[in-house]
Amino acid sequence: MSTEGGTKAIIAALSANLGIAVTKFVAAGLTGSSSMLAEAIHSVADSGNQLLLLVGGRQSRKKATPEHPFGYGRERYLYAFIVSIVLFSVGGLFALYEGYHKIRHPEAIHAWQWVPVVVLVIATGLEAYSFMTAVRESNHTRGTTSWVNYVRRSKAPELPVVLLEDSGALIGLVLALFGVVLTLITGNGVWDGIGTGAIGLLLVAIAVILATETKSLLIGEGASPEDLRKIEKAVLAGDGIERIIHMKTLHLGPEELLVAVKIAVPRTERADDLARHIDETEVRIREAVPIARVIYIEPDIYQPREAISVEDDAAPANA
Repeated sequence: MSTEGGTKAIIAALSANLGIAVTKFVAAGLTGSSSMLAEAIHSVADSGNQLLLLVGGRQSRKKATPEHPFGYGRERYLYAFIVSIVLFSVGGLFALYEGYHKIRHPEAIHAWQWVPVVVLVIATGLEAYSFMTAVRESNHTRGTTSWVNYVRRSKAPELPVVLLEDSGALIGLVLALFGVVLTLITGNGVWDGIGTGAIGLLLVAIAVILATETKSLLIGEGASPEDLRKIEKAVLAGDGIERIIHMKTLHLGPEELLVAVKIAVPRTERADDLARHIDETEVRIREAVPIARVIYIEPDIYQPREAISVEDDAAPANA
């Protein structure tokens, strides 16, 4: 669901941004507005970002190889991180430079004065459509989680990226409209530069948030607390397992989880019974958490002192 929903939201955002970018460039050329030029570059950067997300999704579906035995699921995280760099450099820094230049050398808008206002209003409608598409698709997986926590804890990067980009685009359009309208009213091009600079600061802030969150995914995050509880319950639900000594999980991709668990078994356990219990445990884990596709279970005899030392830096275990 998250892959399909993410792709749908990306395509909607890409379609909107391509059309918006063309109209903004035309308006910037006719009027000389720096806010319009910054917004046009912003739309181009967003379009490139959406293409990067689509490429990342395609790359992540490559089959595992001897060199990459766990597959390429993290390609989606890598391309989402590149998106944050593009947004920071192409979008944010360019807008800050253009705003600074416009404030130092202000120019009023004399020709085609109605064009930027019309373009910005139309662009707002298209961005709102893209944003609502991302919201609808996110609601399929968000549940009761707040939007802030959804962006911070989602293991699939596409929808949070599109949500942040679209929300930033909507706010940026309001800032651009603010700068253009005040420039038209006062005849002072400084307002256009201020609006452009504000857009730059906004894009830099969003890029930093994206980079922070995707970096965490890129270097490796474990299962959510809810999935950890499900896995723990599934492990302890069968016969022949006394307790969990320790357990570690790692997302190999948004929809692929590695589970490594060390279990305590009775000292008198027969080898054939032990093998059967381990196989049954793997089945229960996959039923409880379907994305748990790579599972390693190590049987051992429970040693209290050993368990205490490893539990200090391991995932939650059953005491």
